[in-house]
Amino acid sequence: MAISEHIEEFHGLPVFDFPGAEGTELPAPESVAWRVQVEYDGGSDFAAVWASFLAAVPVERVRALVIGPWWEDEYELVEPVIAALTGSADRLGGLRALFLGEVTFEECEISWLQLADVTPLLESFPALEELVVRGASADYDGKGGLALRALRHENLRALRFEAGGLPVAVVRAVGESDFPALESLELWLGVDEYGGDAGVADLAPVLSGERLPALRRLGLENSALQDELAAAVAGSAVVRQLESVSLALGTLTDTGAEALLGLTHLRRLDLHHHYLTEGMQQRLRDTLGAAGVELDLSDQEKPDDDWRYVANGE
Repeated sequence: MAISEHIEEFHGLPVFDFPGAEGTELPAPESVAWRVQVEYDGGSDFAAVWASFLAAVPVERVRALVIGPWWEDEYELVEPVIAALTGSADRLGGLRALFLGEVTFEECEISWLQLADVTPLLESFPALEELVVRGASADYDGKGGLALRALRHENLRALRFEAGGLPVAVVRAVGESDFPALESLELWLGVDEYGGDAGVADLAPVLSGERLPALRRLGLENSALQDELAAAVAGSAVVRQLESVSLALGTLTDTGAEALLGLTHLRRLDLHHHYLTEGMQQRLRDTLGAAGVELDLSDQEKPDDDWRYVANGE
């Protein structure tokens, strides 16, 4: 299930591609989520595109930004983008939401996106409420790679990392951070082949809920460890405060689903892209569905012999 389409809405706002078609009147800055990107073979770089954006839009009123491809033809590290954003922080006082790396597979496979330390984004934007980061890889020389340092952020309400392989250091940093306002946390853990080296034990601080008092939605997704994660979530301290759980996009089987049958207090349980038998799906409907839990059991997959795959790897 490669990511094939761009988002049309972000942070409750429609996405507008800057600068828009020729002759298009720019919308009110606060009325859209601005998608800023470098066009393929367009003869420009991100610094020039960003300078044009700053000159054309009253950015003090911008509430949401979506950053698409930041390279012209050859993939490159995202560091110049982070530097441009943090360097403009004094002008972006109204920014509340940021999506870094909103890229489809035709533009770049998720595990080829060359990321860097995203901590400066949270440090530079203390009023930020939503952060989404797609990708995790280093460059071809091994430089960069997705990183996060433990920190405290008072206003972040939603945090999502999408990766074919999420580094264990990032998972641990999330667990060591203080996010008192965080309501939604989604981690695409991925697989070993693409750097997803976190184990269930590395999620212990998240599953304790001690630093996440406001958390209501938890997604531990896109993992080859989905059965183990299901058991860990079901037996965790944090699950009691959750309204929604997602264990989607991974390799969940009947073994993992068995542990979820007791979560009748949830409002929603998302398991789409799974390897559940028809019998287990019916048990979930009879137990959880009958208790009022909204279930997503779509995208049933069939194993190829004993091989099961996550939805977003390469």
